[in-house]
Amino acid sequence: MRSNIRRSKFSVTGSLALAAGLTAGLGTAPAAGAATPFAPLATPVAPLATPLMGWNSWNHFGCNVTQQNIKDAADQIVAQGLDKLGYRYVNVDDCWMARTRDAGGHLQPDPVRFKDGIRALADYVHSKGLKFGIYQSAGTTTCAGLPGSLGHETTDANDFAAWGVDLLKYDNCPDGQGSIEQRYKAMGDALKASGRAIVFSLCSWGQGSPWAGFGSVSGGSQWRTTYDIRDSWYDNKWTSSPMGVIDILDQQKGLEVFSGPSKWNDMDMLEVGNGALRDDEYRSHFSLWALLNSPLILGNDLTRMSDATKAIIKNADVIAVNQDWGGSQGRLMRDLGNGRQVWAKPMSDGSVAVVLLNRSGAAAAITTSAAEIGLGGSSSYALKDLWTGTSSTSANGTISGQVPSHGVAMYRVSRTGTNAAALPAGTHNIADLTWLASSTGWGTIRRNQSAEGNALTIGGTTYASGVGTHSDSAVHVWLGGECRNFTAQVGVDNEVGANGTVRFQVYGDGKLLTHSDVMRGGQAASTLTASTQGVKQLELRVTDARDYIHFDHADWANARVSC
Repeated sequence: MRSNIRRSKFSVTGSLALAAGLTAGLGTAPAAGAATPFAPLATPVAPLATPLMGWNSWNHFGCNVTQQNIKDAADQIVAQGLDKLGYRYVNVDDCWMARTRDAGGHLQPDPVRFKDGIRALADYVHSKGLKFGIYQSAGTTTCAGLPGSLGHETTDANDFAAWGVDLLKYDNCPDGQGSIEQRYKAMGDALKASGRAIVFSLCSWGQGSPWAGFGSVSGGSQWRTTYDIRDSWYDNKWTSSPMGVIDILDQQKGLEVFSGPSKWNDMDMLEVGNGALRDDEYRSHFSLWALLNSPLILGNDLTRMSDATKAIIKNADVIAVNQDWGGSQGRLMRDLGNGRQVWAKPMSDGSVAVVLLNRSGAAAAITTSAAEIGLGGSSSYALKDLWTGTSSTSANGTISGQVPSHGVAMYRVSRTGTNAAALPAGTHNIADLTWLASSTGWGTIRRNQSAEGNALTIGGTTYASGVGTHSDSAVHVWLGGECRNFTAQVGVDNEVGANGTVRFQVYGDGKLLTHSDVMRGGQAASTLTASTQGVKQLELRVTDARDYIHFDHADWANARVSC
């Protein structure tokens, strides 16, 4: 967990690590036909229907935290009205405990900084109508070298329950002390047996790919996807700590298929208000964490906030995007180059939230379309700017903004006009239809041909119809709500041999309908099917399986819809 304590597990960083193929270590699903090693529990230790919101002590106070800091945070959450916006958890991080356990093997609070004990502190937080969270680690010590929970899971879980703890953040220091899956499951089982509903927040820094299996098996409701954040925009890091906002954002690509209620991808605590970034950068940080349904855990000093910081963390429209589940977390829709990106997520009311992100060092115009964010087919649209509060209309679906350096424009977009006619009854090849929009990370998307213009061939089988493309790519097709199902044979085209690793995803109106396992060059085709009942816009997307785009020639063979 700790940037100044924990060492990196890996020796390579950045794009070179991507090209070297860190796919397995970064959490790909099993290969086609392979058995998933873990079956999720029926329920987590404590379900989370929406991403958790609250405050944590570490980013600002670190190991200097005191019980008064926790009380002050609870006081300010209520005084500032943050609880009414959804910020309900007050969490003490590492360094709350004494250097040794007592004679009975129980954890003890630091006798100076937490002199009144944890039960009294939890009672104080509860008296404010809030929830209390605590920290421990799945090793012999915490990241600060204090007593860890390895081998003491039952004792500690029972103590947490007796103290009135509502959340456990469970770190991974020191890494390497046995199976990560077994260490986390031991605590999850102990929490469940304690009899108290304690949210289990896994902080394995993405090690073991908790999103792909053991997070749910352990009874977790949320899990960290990366190493620790710091108050920085970009550090060009992939496998070491600490990381900037953009480093963490880049590692979320490909994880969208694993997110949802009680299985939230945690991008780490917020740095908004800690002082090292500009307000534009903090606004981007908050917008992106909200769009990707990450828990929103404040990490600043709530007793000393600028008006700008308050405006960011109190933006009810942006918070509403975070707390809404429309079938998929936010995801990268298109990289326009020169630091300009389009991110979007569907909302449960049929609208779409979109973030235009400018990663470059100068202001830039960024433009996308309703079709590219999964909302095509209408004669007009309503747009609400979630940061200025202004509303506008678009007759052709254009969505644009003049975006400052390291800034965002964020909109909520809705169809308001007449929808296009639905596809007629019958079976339609995707390659034969008019596409609302399409994009590719390299080369040209081809109808009835591979990415290089050859016959579509997967695992030695040739197909006459389909779409040949290259990751990352998307094809958007208007169905109109009258089609029953989609089917395709998918895989990496033979023209790249045993190279290439991709994942195929199918979305309906922005909601994830189905996805493949990671597909590799040389494998036989896999069949993807999805119900499209009521779907207006279909999206066929290929991602790079989180290991860069080299040789990612992907085929949607025999792709068709039945209407």
